[in-house]
Amino acid sequence: MRVLMLSWEYPPVMVGGLGRHVHALAVRLAALGHEVVVLCRTETGTDASTHPTTDEVLEGVRVLRVAEDPPHLVFERDLVAWTLAMGHAMVRAGLGLLPDWKPDVVHAHDWLVAHPAIALADTLRVPLVATVHATEAGRHGGWLSHPLNQQVHSVEWWLANRADSLITCSQAMRAEAALLFDVDPEPITVLHNGIEPTHWQPSAVDVAAAKRKYVGDRKLLFFFGRLEWEKGVQDLIAALPRIRKQHKDAEVVIAGNGSQTEWLMDVARKNRVRRAVHFAGYLPDGELPALLAGADAVVLPSRYEPFGIVALEAAAAGAPLVASTAGGLGEAVLHGKTGLSFPPGDVPAIAEAVCQVLDDPKAAHRRASAAKRRLATDFDWTRIAQDTAEVYAAAEVKPPVLLARPKIPTGNLFNA
Repeated sequence: MRVLMLSWEYPPVMVGGLGRHVHALAVRLAALGHEVVVLCRTETGTDASTHPTTDEVLEGVRVLRVAEDPPHLVFERDLVAWTLAMGHAMVRAGLGLLPDWKPDVVHAHDWLVAHPAIALADTLRVPLVATVHATEAGRHGGWLSHPLNQQVHSVEWWLANRADSLITCSQAMRAEAALLFDVDPEPITVLHNGIEPTHWQPSAVDVAAAKRKYVGDRKLLFFFGRLEWEKGVQDLIAALPRIRKQHKDAEVVIAGNGSQTEWLMDVARKNRVRRAVHFAGYLPDGELPALLAGADAVVLPSRYEPFGIVALEAAAAGAPLVASTAGGLGEAVLHGKTGLSFPPGDVPAIAEAVCQVLDDPKAAHRRASAAKRRLATDFDWTRIAQDTAEVYAAAEVKPPVLLARPKIPTGNLFNA
C-alpha cells in the first residue's frame, strides 16, 4: 500500500515518545514492502532560509520535512496559530506529491496534524486513519479549564469523529477516547507501542561510567520523560524521604526537560532531599540506555499515561520496573510478574514498592528478565506494523458528515 503519514515529530525533531513511535512504524511498514511517505516538520524557530524543506529517503521511508513559513509564530506562545501554519505547509507539500504519487491511505498521528490530514484525505478521497496518542483532558486530569485546553480538545474531537478508522495505544486509551469524543469504542483498534530491544543494551563500561557520573556507588533510582505534572515526578520526590529511611544511599536521577523543572527542584528542596535528586536534563542516546541498565529501579510515577513506551525501553535495558497503574502503564507493566505497580499519586505506595525492589534485588531482576522476554511477543514492531497495515486495508471512506462544534463541559469530563 501507499501510505501518507503525518506527524509533528520525526527524528531528529523529537519532543516525546510520539516521534519514536512514528519512526519505528514507518520503517517497519517500509520493510514489509509498503510505500511510506512521512510528512513532518523542521525545528521550531527556524525558517526556509536556515532549514529549507527536504525530501529524502531514510531507512526505506521517504521523509518530506517541511520548512516553517515566514510569519513570526512561536510554538510556546502561539500554539494554535503555529499548528495551523505548520498544517498549511504540510498541505502544500502533500499536494505537491501529485500527480506522480497518490496515497491509498492517510495516517494522522495526534491532533497537531488534524487539519492537514483531514484536508489531504478529503481532497484525495482516500481513507483517513488516526492514532490517538493522548488527550488534552487526560493530560489535565479531566479538566478543560482554559480556552487553549478547549481548543485542543475540540480539534481532537474533530479528528476522532472525522477519521474513517481510529487506533489507540492501549485499552485504557480506547475507553478514554470513546468517552471524551463521543465515539463507539467497538470499532477502535488497540495497537500497543513497540520496542527495538537491541538499541537499549549498552556495554558494561558505559553503564559503570554513567553511574559513576551521577551517583557513584550509591543506589540509583531513575526517571526519564517529560517534566510535566501528569508524569508524577513530584510524587517520586515526595517518596524519597521515606525510601531513604530504609536505604540512606538511595538517590534519584531525573532525565528530561519540561515546564515543571524549576517547580520540581522546589519540591525537592521542600522535602529536604535536593542533594539526593539530580536533574540531568536531556540525555544523549548513548547515556540514556546506560543509566537505565545501571538503575537499581526505574520509577515511572505517572498520574496520566496513555501507554508508557518508557516502560518498554526500561525493560529492554533490563532494569527493574516500578510503575503506577495509570492508563496504559497498567498494561505495559504486570504487577508481580514484570515489575511492581502502585496507584497513581500514592506516595507511601511508591516508597513501599521501591523499598521492596531494593530489599530483594534478586526478585527484582527476575521480574526484569520476564519483562524483557515479553518484549519479543507483545511489543514486537514487525507484528504491530502488520496489524497497522490490516487497519489500512480495511479502512473505507465514510460518507461525508457535517459536524457541529462539540459542547465543552464545565466540570470534569471523567466524572460527567
